[in-house]
Amino acid sequence: MRPMIRQLDEATANRIAAGEVVERPASAVKELVENALDAGATRITIDIEAGGKRLIRVSDNGWGMTPEDLPLALSRHATSKIDGSDLLAISSFGFRGEALPSLGAVGRLTITSRAEGADGAVIAVSGGKVTPPRPAAANQGTVVELRDLFFATPARLKFLRTDRAEAQAVADVIRRLAMAEPFVGFHLTADGRDIFRADAEQGELFGAYQTRLTRVMGVDFIDNTLPIDAERDGLTLTGFAALPTFSRGAAVAQHVYVNGRPVRDKLLTGALKAGYMDVLAPGRHAAAVLYLACDPQLVDVNVHPAKAEVRFRDPQAARGLVVSALRHALAHAGHRASSTVGDATLQAFRPEPAPQPTPQPVPQSWRPDTPSGASIRAALDLQSPILDGGFAEAPSARYEPVADETPTNAPLGAARAQIHENYIIAQTEDGLIVVDQHAAHERLVYERLKAQAATRAIPAQAMLIPDIVELPEADATRILSITDELAQMGLVIEPFGPGAIAIRETPAMLARLNTKALINDILDDLVDQGTSDRLRARLDAVLSSMACHGSIRSGRRMSADEMNALLREMERTPRSGQCNHGRPTWVKLRLSDIERLFGRSD
Repeated sequence: MRPMIRQLDEATANRIAAGEVVERPASAVKELVENALDAGATRITIDIEAGGKRLIRVSDNGWGMTPEDLPLALSRHATSKIDGSDLLAISSFGFRGEALPSLGAVGRLTITSRAEGADGAVIAVSGGKVTPPRPAAANQGTVVELRDLFFATPARLKFLRTDRAEAQAVADVIRRLAMAEPFVGFHLTADGRDIFRADAEQGELFGAYQTRLTRVMGVDFIDNTLPIDAERDGLTLTGFAALPTFSRGAAVAQHVYVNGRPVRDKLLTGALKAGYMDVLAPGRHAAAVLYLACDPQLVDVNVHPAKAEVRFRDPQAARGLVVSALRHALAHAGHRASSTVGDATLQAFRPEPAPQPTPQPVPQSWRPDTPSGASIRAALDLQSPILDGGFAEAPSARYEPVADETPTNAPLGAARAQIHENYIIAQTEDGLIVVDQHAAHERLVYERLKAQAATRAIPAQAMLIPDIVELPEADATRILSITDELAQMGLVIEPFGPGAIAIRETPAMLARLNTKALINDILDDLVDQGTSDRLRARLDAVLSSMACHGSIRSGRRMSADEMNALLREMERTPRSGQCNHGRPTWVKLRLSDIERLFGRSD
């Protein structure tokens, strides 16, 4: 039989909406805390039990609601955030009017609220059934209690993780929101235990961000980050980006905000990755907190019910701003490397507890008061390298006399020695620096080659027989739209009939290039991110290889003048704090830390 078209009832519609908006307890917490922020709250307390499955309570000191507002708040598509005339003029977190009715459809929801000059009231909804509001004692603000999440849809409970994992997810949500709202205090408890607390910060915005990030991300993050402040085409980017040597094994320390909203957007995360291109080791991920602000008309946040994705009117402008700002900051960091590298080095230097020797009986003939014992002792003394003035083995360190005018107040100090024909020891005013001469010179040569390549077109080599790559017509149109950008890097393509392109020239430095695979990789990037850095990355890889072969090799002895010249060039060269593979080129040890190792500190 022909299926009939039916109007879904309100309860079913709310449960469907809950499936889109409320995935787990952390999703419910996010919606409720964002509502509190939209209500102008400056203090928000979150209490959860059993990972949020048994209880979620969010209390705020915001504007609150009147008794007449409460029933409307539980109606679908009822909101105070927008008037519906312009869906691009959204300056609040919420605007769909789905969160509260969705939560009431899958749990037991109670809202107690009081607005300034109005009486307090409470309203309850359980499994979609609403009870009328009734008077209640309340301070100004709102308290939302959600008990027994998903009791009305028990199948969803099977997809939840352990209480501990769900509580951790809630804490991650609160930390992420707290990083964007430094003037709001947050307090999270789980089963009565404090999990996270951040009081409202004071002062100007940038300083408040810095203090809040210190609380959330830790002191090491702030100590090893670069300030970001850039503007272009109506977009403003601020925040903090970590040095490449302060990288992580996963993208867990990457946080991007658009107009204060935490997002996980492919375009922006791809831009962040491109900004750190050729300064990170394989498998490492940058740490950064970036705040992108623009006119709400320039970005559409109404892309996904969870509001985690956004769409820019000019995506390339947003991407270009992020990439250029990061590369500019990293270049101006010069030779700087993260402080945690030196800390790890000091930990490696700490002596291990010496094993206690087991007392052994001394043979009668070895006692020093006997004739044989005295002769053995004399023989040992004669063979002592201290008395002999020499060493049992040839030293692997070589000291170079340095002229007195060599400055120790320079950032990387004055070269004093070379050990193992690869590591330069330099003295600074407050410690010493160890430099990997091959890694450092490799970066210097690489940056020189990149600068030369940027000042002139990449040399191209004409193909005797053009490569013909057949593609779907949409893909052919897409790749031909960036013909000029590819030509600047030595890859010359042109149309070759419907659904095909001809590759006429390729970069001369890329021998044995698989053109079809390269074109397909670029197309994948264009579909996923709207742009591609594949060809640039391959060219940079060739330049990196050339730099590796053209740099000072390990095992080469360097004079004092050569070592100092290398140090001075490192101080002038951008990104010299890490080699082409993302590893640090130098390590600093403070004199106070060295003295502490030997027990000389007070």
